[in-house]
Amino acid sequence: MSWGTELWDQFENLDKHTQWGIDFLERYAKFVKERLDIEQNYAKQLRNLVKKYCPKRSKDDEPRFTSCLSFYGILNELNDYAGQREVVAEEMGHKVYGALMKYSQDLKAERKHHLQEGRKAQQYLDHCWKQMDNSKKKFERECKEAEKSQVTYERLDNDINATKSEVEKAKAQFYLRTHMADESKNEYAAQLQNFNAEQWKHFNNAIPHIFKNLQDMDQRRTVKLGETYRSFAEAERRVIPIISKCLEGMVSAAKAVDERKDSTIVVESFKSGFDPPGDFPFEDFSQNLSRTGSDGTISNAPKGDRDGAPGPRPDPKHTMSKAKNKLWLFGKKPKAPSVEDFSHLPPEQRRKRLQQRIDELNKELQKEMDQRDALNKMKDVYEKTPQMGDPSSLQPKISETICNMEKLRSEIHKHETWLSEVEGKQSSRERRHSADNHHHTPQGRESPEGSYTEDTSQEHHTPHFHSSPPQPGHPSADAHEFDDEFDDDDPLPVIGHCKALYSFDGQNEGTLVMAEDEVLYIIEEDKGDGWTRARKQSGEEGYVPTTYVEITMEKNCKGAVTYI
Repeated sequence: MSWGTELWDQFENLDKHTQWGIDFLERYAKFVKERLDIEQNYAKQLRNLVKKYCPKRSKDDEPRFTSCLSFYGILNELNDYAGQREVVAEEMGHKVYGALMKYSQDLKAERKHHLQEGRKAQQYLDHCWKQMDNSKKKFERECKEAEKSQVTYERLDNDINATKSEVEKAKAQFYLRTHMADESKNEYAAQLQNFNAEQWKHFNNAIPHIFKNLQDMDQRRTVKLGETYRSFAEAERRVIPIISKCLEGMVSAAKAVDERKDSTIVVESFKSGFDPPGDFPFEDFSQNLSRTGSDGTISNAPKGDRDGAPGPRPDPKHTMSKAKNKLWLFGKKPKAPSVEDFSHLPPEQRRKRLQQRIDELNKELQKEMDQRDALNKMKDVYEKTPQMGDPSSLQPKISETICNMEKLRSEIHKHETWLSEVEGKQSSRERRHSADNHHHTPQGRESPEGSYTEDTSQEHHTPHFHSSPPQPGHPSADAHEFDDEFDDDDPLPVIGHCKALYSFDGQNEGTLVMAEDEVLYIIEEDKGDGWTRARKQSGEEGYVPTTYVEITMEKNCKGAVTYI
């Protein structure tokens, strides 16, 4: 239905309706703006959440557990999900909110133009009506004046006392008024005809045309709202496939959790390579009791005592010390500083770290070799085609690459030497452990301060002498070799020396008594349990607390290390 024909007299109501339409459009635009603000804040909060729970970490701290990897995979998917929320907000802002605000400004300008035209047409029609009304009122006045002049003329004409001049004057006045009334009548008729014509044009041409434009404008506004409703929904629907992939990725990450693999990683991460502690030896406190055959008691002494062989007399102080101490497995071990050869780590962990470092160095060496080959090829091209470049300009870079390769090979060789040393010690320990099991000697003992060492019941104390490297300010010393479970067939070489910072009484089995400022030789480094194996100048060997001594390693070892 057309507004022009059906609503020809509703100009003011159409004015209000079109204003309401624009207000409604802007209200919807405000709704979209608040909606996209929610999306932006939601995406921002999601990204902050991901950043909070996925902090930056060094390469060594990267998680290896499947549960951790799955969680970080979920965080990555959540980050992608947040990106899709940002896409939704961006499309809503550009295709919906931005378009609505621009269209609203255009509607306001168009509505203003149409309403101005309607008001102008109405003003012109009012002007025509005013002219017609004025001519009508003038015609009415002239007619009344003409009627009065006619009554005056007729009265004087019938009055016998009236003079002829008075009658003639009244007659002239009557004719004048009658003429003026006729002119007013003609003018009124013309104005009335003109007003009727303009009124017909107004209500049949001008107003329908203006109202039709307003109707078209309002219909376009309605269509625009429908399009933006669709765009609003499309912005959300367009990202649903990607969001579904993000959710599928989260589900896949959840399925990738493997409890058995995580348990294996725990073993690989914390396996020390040490042998578990052996059995405690029996300590017979009844050796001093006199017994007779008639007592009828059964001896609980070890077999050696029952056969008449003298048994070792236990040290009560040593027994009490072992009772007080705990195995290092259940206590805190002192932390040792990180060194290049990873000697502060247990054997198994040291082997893994050395192998890992060797692999990294081999990768770096391969990169340098590839770069060298590429430079050599480029040099050959320059030699064959001089216009492409100067071959001598590549020589410094080639030399630098070769130098880097030599450094890397040296580092690889050094780490491979350390790795061979670790693997050799582990193989030797495994051989000794197998031999001990074969001879049924599972006796063990607790090392100083609760750290574990092996049984010393098989020690022979047969001294083997060898010359250690001369120490600065100290003469060469002979060293004893202890033929027990933690010694090889040959005596351990001296790898450094140390100076006692404090005195140590060495009450525990396997420890070495030392006085303050006494100088000892280092024959085995701290393996991570807080104890260093040392040798006195007299040849006596044992363990001393690492924190009690100041250690200086030989130059051909890892370098000087000081523990304070």
